[in-house]
Amino acid sequence: MRSRLAARSARLVLAAATVTALAATMTACGPEEDGATDAAATSSATSGSSGGSSTTGGSGDSGSDSGSKDSGSKDSGSSDSAADSDDSKKDGYGQSCGTNDVNFKVTSETQAGGYYLITVSAKSGITCYLDPNTPSVSFGSNRKGVASPIGQGGEDPIKLTGSVVAYAGVNPKTTQDDNGVEFENIIIATSEDDPDPAEIKLPDTATVDKPVVTNWDDEISGAVPNLV
Repeated sequence: MRSRLAARSARLVLAAATVTALAATMTACGPEEDGATDAAATSSATSGSSGGSSTTGGSGDSGSDSGSKDSGSKDSGSSDSAADSDDSKKDGYGQSCGTNDVNFKVTSETQAGGYYLITVSAKSGITCYLDPNTPSVSFGSNRKGVASPIGQGGEDPIKLTGSVVAYAGVNPKTTQDDNGVEFENIIIATSEDDPDPAEIKLPDTATVDKPVVTNWDDEISGAVPNLV
């Protein structure tokens, strides 16, 4: 009877030891498997993160290209603006007429006791305004040969372009005696301070004494120097 009890107790102890050992083994394997699972998950997350970085990098390059195109567009706009600015300055448009912008023609007229008619026109491709209205006219370099303005003729600036012309009249001698100096050329400028006046040969020899000149006018009738 005691032998059976002893044998049974031994089996129970052995079974309990086996169960304890098995539980310990399972406990030891669990963390390793969990660790492997976590490692796999971490590896997957890392792979996904790397893919995201690649996509972001591609988007950055596109943005850079877009920025370059935008920059090019701005440069092009600046060039167009500069081109427009240059076009607005072509042909002297809107400027006052300088002597080198125009052509002069001088003819001898018989009205009002005789005078010289100056006809002025813009050179080809030039658009400009006669301003001031009174031309600078002289015979020779002596101050006595400078024609005085008589305030006759137009009062507004005249736009010269194409076939448009303007006129001014010069009376070389306003005195009633035989005094005077003879000249074959007349000096004309669009303004007194013009550095390069034009010297035009007269159609005949002029006797000059206290000369006068009218304002520019768009009609010949306004350029006849009538002395009161």
